[in-house]
Amino acid sequence: MSDNRPLAVIDSGIGGLAYLSWIQEFLPQETLVYLADRKNFPYGTKTPAQVLEAVSEGVEKLQHHYHPKALVVACNTASVVALQDLRRRFDFPIVGVVPAVKPGAQASKNHILGILATDRTIQDPYIQNLIHTYALGQKVVAFGASDLVTHVEEDYMNPDPVARKTLLDSWAQKFLKEKADVVVLGCTHFLHISQELQTALGPDVKIVDSRDGVGKQTRKVLTEKGLLAQEKSGADVFYITAGADQKNELDQWQEKYAVFAKRFHLEYRGVLE
Repeated sequence: MSDNRPLAVIDSGIGGLAYLSWIQEFLPQETLVYLADRKNFPYGTKTPAQVLEAVSEGVEKLQHHYHPKALVVACNTASVVALQDLRRRFDFPIVGVVPAVKPGAQASKNHILGILATDRTIQDPYIQNLIHTYALGQKVVAFGASDLVTHVEEDYMNPDPVARKTLLDSWAQKFLKEKADVVVLGCTHFLHISQELQTALGPDVKIVDSRDGVGKQTRKVLTEKGLLAQEKSGADVFYITAGADQKNELDQWQEKYAVFAKRFHLEYRGVLE
């Protein structure tokens, strides 16, 4: 069995592109549709109800226009808050992003585990359950870094090098002060700056993320359900969302996201209505 319909990927912004990149490399026959929900960015500072409403609206747009065979929710906050509801609401397979607490805890030698995520992810009971299940007995130091999410989304392409280094150093020092030897990246946006964060943390701290695990789970789900494509059915495409009250920012957004699309070999299609 095979299915050449597109595979959809959604995030609040550019964070999920790191996961899309994995799919492009290891499942090159798949046709991809990426949606950056700029209208509702950032998810990490919203209430659970607001996150669920935002993600559901985006998935409905994808379903209406593309009828995807499956969906990757490439956002920790959205996955933690909304994944169960999305699976009840939509009839296609949905793969979420889970903060890599289990491999992070397994990798820690001194049993001091750091987690860097969004405020909403840190506050959600889901991550506390992960910690209780996989890091019981370890000291866990978890921080919500909404300022870092915004920095990546707004300034990734053209950063002020001094400002970025200062910001990353400040977060690195929080973990170094607590003597964490592993830091789990619990927000997809942070994968874009993982190398710079590694430099700030130094060689004695290991960074762990969920990209490989999520990619392999996506491949497993598609394989088990007979949904793997035999060949691409069209171009890989990139869309954003925008609200009626965001017209003043739209031109700037369009220019920026077109650059991101090109970098990840996507055809930029503008706003998905």
